[in-house]
Amino acid sequence: MNVTITRTAEEIKAACERLRSAEALGCDTETSGFNSRSGKLFSIQFSDGEYNVLVPLSEGVAMGEFADLLADENIVKIFHNAKFDLEFLTAAGHTVRNVFDTMIAEKLITRGAGQSASLADTLYRYFAVDLDKSQRSKFNKNWNGIWTPELVVYALSDVVHLPRLMKEQTEWLCKLGMTDQFNAQIAKLLTTGEMPGGLL
Repeated sequence: MNVTITRTAEEIKAACERLRSAEALGCDTETSGFNSRSGKLFSIQFSDGEYNVLVPLSEGVAMGEFADLLADENIVKIFHNAKFDLEFLTAAGHTVRNVFDTMIAEKLITRGAGQSASLADTLYRYFAVDLDKSQRSKFNKNWNGIWTPELVVYALSDVVHLPRLMKEQTEWLCKLGMTDQFNAQIAKLLTTGEMPGGLL
């Protein structure tokens, strides 16, 4: 896995230059909990499917130019359960535009099939990828905020697959005639901050 942890101004500039050329970026955050009002944003991760970047906010690194990537209308930001990440990013003062939510897409594609739309189950169905979530419990209010190699691999293991997953899901949404419905639900999420009705 091609990994960059951006801790210096030079690393941030180089990473942003590379990511800015992508049409779509997998995005994810790590946080101290599930409530954006009381929780902390520990990191944000980006991936174009080959180049993977972790911004270690917990180590005092500022979002800097990465905030411009989030707000760039020309780059699709791919999240799984965007509602969660957007709540933390918005609470931290960041604007995110042009969003694709792979969880909403999967709920539409599999509606009525009784299948889980979790990222782990979704990636296994599409690509036989087995996600290891054992490191997640370390992200809590008592964590020292230092990124070990194991934590970096864990945090980036989600986002690296999102560009490929979006491509597959986009094709399925088109085949099933659900593209307009998906776009409407993303628009509602971005406007109200709520998960669209019927997909809970």
